[in-house]
Amino acid sequence: MTGPNAHHAHHAQQAKSAVRVTIGGEEYTVRSELPPEYTREVAAYVDAALKRVRDMLPSVESHKAAILAALAITDELFQARRGDRDIAGRLNTLTDEVARLLPPAKRGTRGSGQVPGPAAVSD
Repeated sequence: MTGPNAHHAHHAQQAKSAVRVTIGGEEYTVRSELPPEYTREVAAYVDAALKRVRDMLPSVESHKAAILAALAITDELFQARRGDRDIAGRLNTLTDEVARLLPPAKRGTRGSGQVPGPAAVSD
């Protein structure tokens, strides 16, 4: 199968594996189609976030610590997404600037600005 649904069909055919992980001192069995190493890595990340919360607030209740850890991880995700958008914007700007330096026949659809003459190029 090819196309956008091929990836999903492949996952649907994979057997789920049961992976034992420890988060916050509690052992859990996670059933997932993802590779066990990846599941363990994700669980370790959650465990580390929970540990950071508990280190900062030793007397916080477990469920509240879990919520604070989830908020911290979600904040990281949102910041990373924002960073990706910022980087994409900078790359687009840079691409436009480089395209303006190319001869018109090589520009494609980008870089509608003037190409600097030889006197404008400096070392």
